[in-house]
Amino acid sequence: MGKPKVVVLRTAGTNCDYETAFAFERVGAIAALVHINQIIHKEKSLLDYDILAIPGGFTYGDDISAGKILANELKYILKEKLGNFVKNKRPVIGICNGFQVLVKAGLLPGNGFFQKVTLTYNDSGRFEDRWVYLKIVTSKCIWTTGLPEIIELPVAHGEGKFIGDKEVIEKLKQNGQIVFQYVDEKGNLRGYPYNPNGSLENIAGICDETGLILGLMPHPERHIEYFQHPRWTREGRSGEGDGLQVFRNGVNYVKRYL
Repeated sequence: MGKPKVVVLRTAGTNCDYETAFAFERVGAIAALVHINQIIHKEKSLLDYDILAIPGGFTYGDDISAGKILANELKYILKEKLGNFVKNKRPVIGICNGFQVLVKAGLLPGNGFFQKVTLTYNDSGRFEDRWVYLKIVTSKCIWTTGLPEIIELPVAHGEGKFIGDKEVIEKLKQNGQIVFQYVDEKGNLRGYPYNPNGSLENIAGICDETGLILGLMPHPERHIEYFQHPRWTREGRSGEGDGLQVFRNGVNYVKRYL
């Protein structure tokens, strides 16, 4: 097949779309920045693409709650189109605001467009902009293949606290849907500032039951080169940043299975 095609969905307030598209192109994909109105008005079709990426930002100013308006557009206007995209086993990734969109549209944890969890205000009561350590918890997710057990990525959010009913959280654990947890440098679950928002079970990212849909609060597109890490000179880092493999995994899945 030719190069996998990625649709980077954007709207008013999206501000990480170019970085996300660039990351996909670095690993051999063709990425297109597409405004949601182009999909709604049928100027573009989701099914013309192999991967859907919903990048970070502050869609519609997060005026109702983070990601809620874009989530409603997906859930109530594009439900059929998005449902067909998912049924065709095409990978989806939502980063930061994109993660908020996926959970509020009901695509995560999955099984229908019904919201079961949410991402709410940080316990600190302020915007958290810092680097975090993340532990890979499950092998189910296709987006994490080949990643080391602990990686470092930056976060930048005001509403990143992952919460849900006890039964829902337990099901996520049993199904292997918890993908990333906030940890310290040794891989231990810790509180603030290692857990920057107070997420239950230190959850930083989850996937659906198929492992094809991933949502995470940290930004892999901001660590695709070693020199983007704040300690790269002190630690003598070289090679790729920790986040690049995430995008490569999505592209490799398409090349192999679609």
